[in-house]
Amino acid sequence: MDIITHKCPNCGGALTFDPSDQKFHCPYCFSIFTEQEVTDFEEKQKEATMQNEAPPVTDEHSESPPENTMSLFLCPSCGAEIVTDETTAATYCYFCHNPVVLSGRLSGDFLPNKVLPFKIEKEEAVKQFLAWTKKKWFVPPYFFDQSQIEKLTGVYFPYWVVNANGQGELSGTGTTLRIWRVGEIEYTETKQFAVERQGNIQFNDLVKNALSKNTQQKMVESVQPFPIDQAIDFKNQYLAGFQAEKRDIEYQTLSENVKKELTEYGESILRNSVNGYTNFRQSNSQLTLEKIDKQYMLLPVWLVTYRNKQDSDTIFYYAMNGQTGKVSGVLPISYKRLGLVTGGIFAVIAILLMIGGYFI
Repeated sequence: MDIITHKCPNCGGALTFDPSDQKFHCPYCFSIFTEQEVTDFEEKQKEATMQNEAPPVTDEHSESPPENTMSLFLCPSCGAEIVTDETTAATYCYFCHNPVVLSGRLSGDFLPNKVLPFKIEKEEAVKQFLAWTKKKWFVPPYFFDQSQIEKLTGVYFPYWVVNANGQGELSGTGTTLRIWRVGEIEYTETKQFAVERQGNIQFNDLVKNALSKNTQQKMVESVQPFPIDQAIDFKNQYLAGFQAEKRDIEYQTLSENVKKELTEYGESILRNSVNGYTNFRQSNSQLTLEKIDKQYMLLPVWLVTYRNKQDSDTIFYYAMNGQTGKVSGVLPISYKRLGLVTGGIFAVIAILLMIGGYFI
């Protein structure tokens, strides 16, 4: 498997992608490059390497080692060991802190169709994280201390993005009632109408999780939607400086649920198009999906999680859409702070009651 650190063409330092200008920065010589410049440089380096390499020796009787839950790699910059689980596709070396991309995990059948690059840089993400948490009165202070800020990580999560076309029809009976009075007499007029609806429906950008270990689905579902129309053709350079996960949920396992979700949504659109009646009784509804187009994409999320020491099964989190800045989270509660505030409120109420009783 290829382990890549995208190198600066000028000094050889490790490049990282900067969301603020959508370019690649070298922290050593401060050079800045476009994606095309990095790609051209790496293509030339690859051609030169291939010309100087001897053909590999193969062993027809060798067997591939079984894939383990955890994998070990060597950092191409310092040689230190990098341990990852089987879905990690980009991470950092914990010793030299250089970003590395495990390109073999994002190739072949696992090559993403598109990637939506980060637009919000870490400094802005940290600023919004602190502003958001400090508005929560009962959050313990350790949740937004320096150690938590350092855990704020940009992660590309894998998703299936589905577009589809459907043809639907609906029929039923619509009833209208009109009531009026003339003198002492009340009149009621009832009319019934045969109602039919037919139409073509286009579904765009249904986003479905493609990572089984992403058990905290709310972490990323709650920061949707993503501006899918701004996604670009995948190149692993955009992963430099971030973490990334590869999919381990194939579309085939989701297809029936996707069809059901699209069908139910399409039928609800048809029902909602029936209006102007006092009531409507549906007799038939059908939606046929004619074309389903799926794409495998990596979408950006800034994320920090915290596991409660008293209750290790509870995971608190803060998540931010790496493109739009939409935030969501479930935060721990400081019962000490809550008790002090509650006690203070009761004390104020008691004092007011005493003062009120004194003047009565």
